[in-house]
Amino acid sequence: MSGGEHDHRAATKQGRTRVGILISGAGSNMAAIIEAAKAGDYPAEIAVVISNNPEAPGLALARAAGIEALAIDHRPFGKARHEHETAIDAALRERGVEAVVLAGYMRILTGHLVRAWEGRMLNIHPSLLPKYPGLDTHARAIASGEAEAGCTVHLVTEGVDEGPVLGQARVPVEAADTPEALAARVRIAEHRLYPETLAAFIRQRKTAPV
Repeated sequence: MSGGEHDHRAATKQGRTRVGILISGAGSNMAAIIEAAKAGDYPAEIAVVISNNPEAPGLALARAAGIEALAIDHRPFGKARHEHETAIDAALRERGVEAVVLAGYMRILTGHLVRAWEGRMLNIHPSLLPKYPGLDTHARAIASGEAEAGCTVHLVTEGVDEGPVLGQARVPVEAADTPEALAARVRIAEHRLYPETLAAFIRQRKTAPV
């Protein structure tokens, strides 16, 4: 990749915040954010999509939308997670990224990358945090007899799913729900919540006193 081909240090288009998205799979939340960013008044532009999985279908989706998409495969790094994250961090910074969005990124981040983007890295989790952090959220919500489930956008901290909550969307749990059925409805809510919360987060940062 030549420096001339990808001069990402140019002025941000229309004053938008440059966002990098990390994915591992299909990238449905990534696609929702890309679609939202097509609006002229959306405060972010997607500068790059990066996956740890070279076969992630979301990479092709991003490229089809005209967005640079990179695979930085974690496997050649073995157990050297710090080095893999250093490569990701370098790719983000080379492209002038100002905020990072995790959209189905299936690697638990080390403190190295989390601290590098502290206060500027967002994640979405399929539960109403602080309830049901971690895995199997929908099955756990159903088993506990919850009347509501949902999703949460939060800032990423070194504790798993422990960062400050930025936004939530609630979905009723129906009597006949399976984890798969509930997950499908929550995912629809995710696709609305994530772009809206990212936009609100960026607008608030721009208006916050220095």
